[in-house]
Amino acid sequence: MPEGHTLFRLARDLTGAFAGHRVRVSSPQGRFAADAALVDGSLLLGAESAGKHLFVELEHERLIHVHLGLIGHFDVTTGAESVPEPVGQVRLRLVAATPSGAAYADLRGATRCDLVGPARRDEVLAQLGPDPLRADAEPDRAWQRVRRSPRPLGDLLLDQAVVAGVGNVYRAEVLFRQRLHPLRPGNTLRVGQWRAIWDDLVPLMQEGVRLGRIDTVRPEHTPEAMGREAREDDHGGEVYVYRRTGQPCLVCGRPVRTEVLAGRNLFWCARCQPRFRSRAVQ
Repeated sequence: MPEGHTLFRLARDLTGAFAGHRVRVSSPQGRFAADAALVDGSLLLGAESAGKHLFVELEHERLIHVHLGLIGHFDVTTGAESVPEPVGQVRLRLVAATPSGAAYADLRGATRCDLVGPARRDEVLAQLGPDPLRADAEPDRAWQRVRRSPRPLGDLLLDQAVVAGVGNVYRAEVLFRQRLHPLRPGNTLRVGQWRAIWDDLVPLMQEGVRLGRIDTVRPEHTPEAMGREAREDDHGGEVYVYRRTGQPCLVCGRPVRTEVLAGRNLFWCARCQPRFRSRAVQ
């Protein structure tokens, strides 16, 4: 599933391509046809993301709410000489004429594409935890939930009501970087450890926006620094533990481990991320 940096980057690209222009809105596939007709020809004001949700804002307080789900993608093209016929199951198409040429964007495979108003956007935002990529994020809101919960950290970090935008890759990598076991209960964490997680997520996800991929290894663990082969994976980027089951940890050499938690694979290093042992008197 696309993580928060993908949606933030997409919102930026949509804003850059269409903001200030009137857009032709259509649904070649047909599933969004009735709503598309209502906003066809509208002025597009911009787009924003919140966690894994995307809102495309049009005039007259109308918004297109998109959630990409597991396989969705929203492809944005600018500076085209012409707009080609849609290919595949295009649920939503945006088209605009700009000074630099035609701009168009095609949405495929999304689990959600709805025309909503500001009240629905506010409702969605209220259900989400703080997003490390948003300037208005309040990390203490997430901490208040983490500190009271006996659920494992690996579970809490994927809960969008706790932290918005973090997916399986950022979860695995930030816990490794902070030397925290993914099965450690949230209510055993100290506030300083939570702040370290948050303060690591912010620049990691910002770098994901900049590069368009997830890179989490520190300079001393890059392929160039270690004299190793670059990672080959369809997710791209250099990582410590994500999808590296059985491979040697880049820090200590012990094989990376995996386990299923709430239907998703955890990845960690047993030496670098030792299991939490309570010091409380039994």
